[in-house]
Amino acid sequence: MANHLNITHYSERFRKPRERGVAQTIALVDDDRNILTSVSMALEAEGFKVRAYADGVEALEGLSARPVDVAVLDIKMPHMDGMELLSRLRQKTSMPVIFLTSKDDEIDEMLGLRMGADDYITKPFSQRLLIERIRALLRRTELSRDTAGPSESATVLTRGDLMLDMERHVCTWCSKPVALTVTEFLILHALAQRPGHVKSRDQLMDAAYGEHIYVDDRTIDSHIKRLRKKFKSADPEFGHIETLYGIGYRYKEG
Repeated sequence: MANHLNITHYSERFRKPRERGVAQTIALVDDDRNILTSVSMALEAEGFKVRAYADGVEALEGLSARPVDVAVLDIKMPHMDGMELLSRLRQKTSMPVIFLTSKDDEIDEMLGLRMGADDYITKPFSQRLLIERIRALLRRTELSRDTAGPSESATVLTRGDLMLDMERHVCTWCSKPVALTVTEFLILHALAQRPGHVKSRDQLMDAAYGEHIYVDDRTIDSHIKRLRKKFKSADPEFGHIETLYGIGYRYKEG
């Protein structure tokens, strides 16, 4: 029998539609069926559609064919762990991803962020915390695509060879596409908005995560490393994201 759990029914009175009654879809991937069932019920009560997978292999097949609004991946699973699943997904999609990691797996957390996860939550976790993180990530996704309004045409930020299209969530360097996660896109946009001006880690946290979510300083550092690696793949001479040790980061002018 397939591991994909069809858990999509929920009460109409709890529905919180994104637009025209279309609910956002969350994928849960965890080999613990108790977590899949309880978290699915909690998410459905909040108005989300849920696709649950107890196996990374089937999740890869399902999510490659039909991406979701946010994927929540457990790191430690048999057959295909969350790290490998994320790596393969990132070859095809930039869908937002939250990792579930064990309490003492600090290395896994940082490795996951460097591989392109947008956020992580440590087990055991409260369902309310997970829902808040999902909603925050969805807001960031909308923000990264947000336009300035019908009277504004400046939805594209250009800084030399860098182009960021906020509306389409597209980034290019020297006309070459650079695939960014939601978090990476927002961090880069915050830096490139004012070249030469230093952004502290706290400011970058606020830009990428919002003011009400705390993440460790190393989380921002991991995202910066990931950004640099992606741009160096497009241009080995890339060096526009500068580190000011003990202060923060800035986007180099010129």
